[in-house]
Amino acid sequence: MSELASDPYASIVEISKAFRDRAVLPSQIMEAQLNRIKVIDQKLGSYQTVYQDAALASAKKADAAIANGHRIGPFHGIPFALKDIFELEGHITTCGSREMLKRISPTTGTVVRRLLEAGGIIIGKTKTVECALGGWGTNEQMGTPWNPWDLNEARVPGGSSSGSGVAVASGLACCATGSDTGGSVRLPAAFCGLTGLKVSKACLPTDGIMPLSQTLDTPGPMTRNMADLSLMFSIMKGLDGDHIENDMMNGDGLFNIRMSILKGLKIGILDEKERSRCTNDILQSYDATLKLLVELGAELKVFTSPIPYDDMTQLNGAITMYEGYRNHQIFYEDSSKKMDQNVKKRMLVGRNLTPEKHSELLNSRQNHQIIFNASIADFDALVTPTIIETAPPLDKIDEDFTPGYFTRPFNYIDMTALALPTAHSSKGLPTSLQIAVPAGQEDYLIHIGTALESALALNKRPRLSL
Repeated sequence: MSELASDPYASIVEISKAFRDRAVLPSQIMEAQLNRIKVIDQKLGSYQTVYQDAALASAKKADAAIANGHRIGPFHGIPFALKDIFELEGHITTCGSREMLKRISPTTGTVVRRLLEAGGIIIGKTKTVECALGGWGTNEQMGTPWNPWDLNEARVPGGSSSGSGVAVASGLACCATGSDTGGSVRLPAAFCGLTGLKVSKACLPTDGIMPLSQTLDTPGPMTRNMADLSLMFSIMKGLDGDHIENDMMNGDGLFNIRMSILKGLKIGILDEKERSRCTNDILQSYDATLKLLVELGAELKVFTSPIPYDDMTQLNGAITMYEGYRNHQIFYEDSSKKMDQNVKKRMLVGRNLTPEKHSELLNSRQNHQIIFNASIADFDALVTPTIIETAPPLDKIDEDFTPGYFTRPFNYIDMTALALPTAHSSKGLPTSLQIAVPAGQEDYLIHIGTALESALALNKRPRLSL
């Protein structure tokens, strides 16, 4: 087996280039991945379903296609995991619910189709919080994935894209899809030490993805580094494969590490009130990263939100509960159905919200967007911690409390936001920085994140072995 195939944390960009040079076969990468899942996922429980035979067969077809000069592009032969709310025609999509264990998807949505048409191979479906409503990542009916950064004590993986976060962090998937309504890409990315991108609402289509909140839902990539995120995001966006390939091979476009982008960058940082929400470990990492940004030429200024983060967090939650309840009430109003009781409690909050209240919430959101966007006109980006604490033990969490204090506001305002790993805590747990920019500036955000990642130069992985 090649050295690349034996490295569970190999970058998909590295793997793609190796496929192009025929230095390693897709089937070799896939076999290694499946073998690792077979051993390690017994403990971690990140997958709902593994398509072992189909994935290996597809990988062997990719072997033949590439050998015969028919490589589609840079994603051809790359294994990826699919959060189990993304429809895949003819396959079961449970949406994290025991009641949907036999539900067959009638269609494949645009984002998944783009990944498949680019030659990507679905290795399996990853676990999710039931109906994607929960930031901790727990699922009392279907199982909660184990955060790989502590193998002795069960800690939250982050949700709702819990399985995707654990699988990618553990080298059980090269990359994965997630969805983000209030932090469901960024929270598992933060708790598991990954990069995760929350796109603005108009960036990527949501057809073929279980709706929680049509107003707020967004799909996004979850990867181990910014180059991989750039590749996966480009495919999800439907960009031309040859164009992506040229940029990737030449270090152009999103693959260009532009350190100069940080020089003179005007960044809004937390005020004292918001800092008080965070634990010491989070603040130490946050402050160290801010110090690095200053050394790289960024200009920092305290930003006080005109709408308190806590208010935006609650307003985002109200919209989510109202729309989520309308989408899924058939499950939560039937006492005979075995539903996650923590999710049910949250979902039923939406029952008490009237259409008039929902309309009022949406109108307030529009007004708040105008006010908030005006207040950040002099900033290039806002920088906050992604999470207020490192992954807590499962038995210490309060299910009535959301960990999305810093994530939900940017869904509410409709900005694009990136979760980027920063230094580990005193207990060796990941911390994370959130960088937010106005809607539609995904490429700009990726360039900022890529430059900062290069400066941070982190390279720590969970201690897992076969």
